[in-house]
Amino acid sequence: MSSTLCVVVSLLSGCTNVESSILVVSPSQAVIMAGQSVQFTASAGGVPIGQPVWMVNGTAGGSAAVGTISSSGSYTAPKQLPGAMVLITVESQTSGLHSANVPVYFFNPSNFTPGTVTATANPLVAVYSFLAPEGASAQIQFGQTTNYGLTTWTKLAPSSGGTISIFVAGMLATTTYHMQALVHLPDGTALADSDQMFMTGSLPAPVSNITVQQTPGAATAPGVELMCLDPSDGGNELTALVTDLSGNVIWYDNIGSGEWPFPMKPLPNGDMLLVASPATTSSGQVPSTSENLNEVREIDLAGDVLNRISLTQINSGLASIGVSFQAASLHHDILPLPNGHLILLVNYNETFNNQPGLPPGTIVTGDALIDWDPKQAAPVWTWSTFDHLDPSRIPYGISNGVADWTHSNAVIYSPSDGNIVLSMRNQNWVIKINYQNGTGDGSILWHFGYQGDFTLPSGEAPIEWNYGQHYPTIVSPNSSGVFDLMFFDNGNNRLVNSSGTICSSPGTVACYSSVPMFEVNESTLTAQVQWEANLTPAYSICCGDALMLPNGDIEYDVAYNLFTPGMSYVQEITQEANPQLLWQMNIKGPLAYRAFRIPSLYPGVPWSQAAIATSEAVARKARPSH
Repeated sequence: MSSTLCVVVSLLSGCTNVESSILVVSPSQAVIMAGQSVQFTASAGGVPIGQPVWMVNGTAGGSAAVGTISSSGSYTAPKQLPGAMVLITVESQTSGLHSANVPVYFFNPSNFTPGTVTATANPLVAVYSFLAPEGASAQIQFGQTTNYGLTTWTKLAPSSGGTISIFVAGMLATTTYHMQALVHLPDGTALADSDQMFMTGSLPAPVSNITVQQTPGAATAPGVELMCLDPSDGGNELTALVTDLSGNVIWYDNIGSGEWPFPMKPLPNGDMLLVASPATTSSGQVPSTSENLNEVREIDLAGDVLNRISLTQINSGLASIGVSFQAASLHHDILPLPNGHLILLVNYNETFNNQPGLPPGTIVTGDALIDWDPKQAAPVWTWSTFDHLDPSRIPYGISNGVADWTHSNAVIYSPSDGNIVLSMRNQNWVIKINYQNGTGDGSILWHFGYQGDFTLPSGEAPIEWNYGQHYPTIVSPNSSGVFDLMFFDNGNNRLVNSSGTICSSPGTVACYSSVPMFEVNESTLTAQVQWEANLTPAYSICCGDALMLPNGDIEYDVAYNLFTPGMSYVQEITQEANPQLLWQMNIKGPLAYRAFRIPSLYPGVPWSQAAIATSEAVARKARPSH
């Protein structure tokens, strides 16, 4: 059929003019071992070609020496590998189209090509690349000697074989490292690449004075410290970083001049997720974490931005589904969900003229949650505090006609029932929201805290309730029914008796922060303190977090202790009736909005302190101890 006739017929029958199309073979290359097979397909204009003739090195069907290929495009490598790659081509007997050459490379376990190590935009991160056959996997071990010490996670070769590239991160600045790929072949064979060398670069900006104290003989939990630092009172320093437990920077992201991560957290795919926020101006007061416009970013370990969501994009999406509010800012937290969605925490203002309990014209700042589907690049569920809470309940008062009403600071997912738990600092409440994995009506299932839905045993209320709390975590296997809830209780304006006396009033106890663990019973709406670390005299009026470490220890970030001005600190303690301090990191200068232990820079890979020490063996000999 001529191309002209095909055009005419296509108007009537959908004929595709394959003669003017390019014949495309997929995959475009392959790397396989002796005896392995790989399936090729061919199409023109998106349509499979008719009567294909598959060839290996120009011979239809191939041969025993170079491998055979079936009429359906299944190529099988010979048992005795050829001395060089072979070329796959295909020709359509229907159209006469002929493909370009598609190379098939052979992986010989006894003589494979060593990998290459190259620098990335991040001077502390290298990328290690090498060819691997279909079905293979690999990880990288690295350290300052050939004892290595640390490993990356494991990555699979592409489906038809090819290049595996793995970021190597967790290294000190201006230091020479050894690294080696460990390859696991589909037949069970384990191989090691030759040793490679890499010199890290220097840090691009100063780092605040970080010092570490460790109790002699104490064993700390595995992992490294991830820090989100607000530089408002500490100059233009690195703000998104990870250190080892000696305080040495082993990874950072230079997110931008005047920006800081509000917050940052690791993703299951190995990337980092952060809300980039402008740094505020030092005012001599509590550093402002004002929720100014910026954006959500997903970055890889080299710092490349892979995805971003702007406030403009978010508000356009809200308008498209008819939501009544427009977000003023992203702030404080972001929650990745198991289905790949993100829960965005935003705020916006409403002006009240006829609200009982509020002076006319009061501007109230409240929060909203947005379930954002990255595939659709659109919101699919929303929730607003203005729809579910009383705007006249303002425990922290009104200043110059503006009420910072809810000031939410953490969002967590409850896997047992598919609901969401939200920490609202300025309500002194932790609430559970009927989310039901995106099908819930948004009703508040319970309010945890003073004047909420739960009762405490006699003698515990009101002093044991949460005041200005941050970072709730569920530390039991289940997250509904009867479960354990922990958070950093800042203690702002803590009530000490049923008369409503505030801490530090004459004749009462001084205000203090604590880390309580509550047993929560959703059926009986009762709670009781299971364990608590009373941090007296520390009184941190801002920020912070708390979590349980894999060995059962508790770690918390005392971000803004009034008695240690200009210094945040992180402590690891035992979970005992009389907790023992095992380790402390001091951060002078910027405020540590969040600082917490992560297993490593790679999902599913815990780095023990012994492994980190091995990887830094040379540096530890040369560097004085903190």
